[in-house]
Amino acid sequence: MPLTPPPPHTLVLGAGGFLGRWLLLELLRHGEPVAAAVRTGESDAALRTWLREHDADPTPLTTVTADLTRPGLGLSPEDDARLAEVRDVHNLAARYRFGLTRAQAEPANVDGALHALHWSATRPRLRRLVHLSGYRVGRDPHPRYPLDPGTTAALYSRLGAYEASKQLGDAAVRVTAPRLGVPLTTVNPSSVIGHSATGEAGQYLGLAQLVRQLHRGRLPLLPGTRRTFLPVVTVDHLARFLAAVPAHDHAPTAAHTVLDPATPVLPELIALLATHLGVRPPRGLVPVPLVRRLPRALTGADPETLTFLSEDRYDTSSADALSAAAGLTHPPLAPALRHWADHLVLDAFGDH
Repeated sequence: MPLTPPPPHTLVLGAGGFLGRWLLLELLRHGEPVAAAVRTGESDAALRTWLREHDADPTPLTTVTADLTRPGLGLSPEDDARLAEVRDVHNLAARYRFGLTRAQAEPANVDGALHALHWSATRPRLRRLVHLSGYRVGRDPHPRYPLDPGTTAALYSRLGAYEASKQLGDAAVRVTAPRLGVPLTTVNPSSVIGHSATGEAGQYLGLAQLVRQLHRGRLPLLPGTRRTFLPVVTVDHLARFLAAVPAHDHAPTAAHTVLDPATPVLPELIALLATHLGVRPPRGLVPVPLVRRLPRALTGADPETLTFLSEDRYDTSSADALSAAAGLTHPPLAPALRHWADHLVLDAFGDH
């Protein structure tokens, strides 16, 4: 007879995603009774197998089926009751893809963020909601939500549906959480690369697309300048950071930008990867505004990727303080980048 898991103290939304799995792994390794919210059709057995393969005991894991686009997370009454003792909620769920329409992105990334917030407010033992945004999101100290229709439409037109919806979702929870009395932390990670020791996981968009073009000899010129900064963080460090947030954040609201400060500027990062992969590095740089004007068939650049190519630098002081308090340090970055590049090549850059 299967053992009944203990009542979960933590709920991970988006548990079936690449980052959700690593957070589950981190929590389970520390003996945390945790619930994994998966979408209809996602395999509970496959998730448990993955956790066992990564040396975690999934016995304390409770699995529930959720739909972030619906009020109450679309939970059945039985599953909602099983989550009565949840005190920490991690919302890692999002629709992450370039080329989305507004109608595709908004239900998960904006409405879903608010549904997670409102559901969290119903938990009598709630300690904290942790909402995952992005390092170019949430920099406005005084966000506004909702915006008037014209401003919203202009935001979608300028940034693309994914980035615009993530900005609106971030603003929505930051504006609404204090009204509901929900303790909130927004975590804004940079581009997530694979596990520092194996290269496993990591995002297939953004920087990975540049690495794919580099590997396949389709990056003769690198978009940006000598100061363009596309920061990264390993998936294992980010998972450890997320797991530590609820025990270390005590203010009603907090926000952390998480990136590895050892990330070199983009031309140096690409040169490092080119040397490792044994391919020719780009011959020079081309300004991003010029890339925007050239046909995509010529440049191979996704217009939404270009919004991330900036000379901006980011304030990581609050994340650094939390990491120090939790005893966390970034793993060595250069070997982590090489492991990730190898994994991307072996996995055909996720094309399958």
